[in-house]
Amino acid sequence: MVEMPNTIERSSLAEPTPGRRSRFSYALRRAPLNVKLCFAIVAVYLFAVVFAGLIAPFGESELVSPEPFAPWNSVNLLGTDQLGRDVLSRLIYGARNSIGIAVVTTTIAFLLGGTLGIIAALFRGWVDQVVARVIDVFMAIPQLIFALMLLSIFGTSIQNLIIIIAVLDSTRVFRLARALAMNVAVTDYVEAAQLRGESLLWLIAHEILPNIRHILVAEFGLRFCFVFLTISSLSFLGLGVPPPMADWGSMVRENASLITFGDLTPLVPATAIAVITVAINFIVDWYLQISGASNG
Repeated sequence: MVEMPNTIERSSLAEPTPGRRSRFSYALRRAPLNVKLCFAIVAVYLFAVVFAGLIAPFGESELVSPEPFAPWNSVNLLGTDQLGRDVLSRLIYGARNSIGIAVVTTTIAFLLGGTLGIIAALFRGWVDQVVARVIDVFMAIPQLIFALMLLSIFGTSIQNLIIIIAVLDSTRVFRLARALAMNVAVTDYVEAAQLRGESLLWLIAHEILPNIRHILVAEFGLRFCFVFLTISSLSFLGLGVPPPMADWGSMVRENASLITFGDLTPLVPATAIAVITVAINFIVDWYLQISGASNG
């Protein structure tokens, strides 16, 4: 008699995917105008990520003008940078590089930190304590300083950047996933599944994740923003995406001197960074509201 409500609750959380999609579509149609605008902004950014090579007027590193820092004109709509490369083209390619690297990095951070957090919550005991104390050591050092130190040691490459930021950011994901999974791991139906001899993978997929899915999805959006800003900051400092690849953080640094002459070109990539960050934060807040209402 005691386990029946848990079974019913669990079955309602594990509804077929089409039902979840229809509820999401219905909620999106009823969403406020600012949320729909944010979805449109994200769609434009994703379009630039996927079709950068088709919509950019020039190549990513193509020298289009012998004049550095050429003003905005009909050929180079946003002028040229310090090497005579088209700023608009590099802005479009920068969307692909900046957002693409951030998405890959955030995904790896979630796979690593989320898996370790759930495993620590399920095993508890010494496994939980050992993993948690190692994570505490990593979190004790400021992330940006730690990343700068590791990139200085191992060198600035795309692979090193992704691995270092993903490992450092996974510590935050671990803390959240562990706390959420700990509340679910002590429920009757999880203990019953363990007594039945269900595998660790089955427990994670069928018992833990369905109950913490909404918060983890929202956290993915927030983590993406933090990772995106971290990579842009590292690029601005010269240790992020290596040249000649375009990146919005490095574009701000390369064109920063133009501010002295009243040229707004450096503000374009800075605005692109701010807009995508604000848009995703609005979407995450809205998603938490509708997921909380549906659970309630």
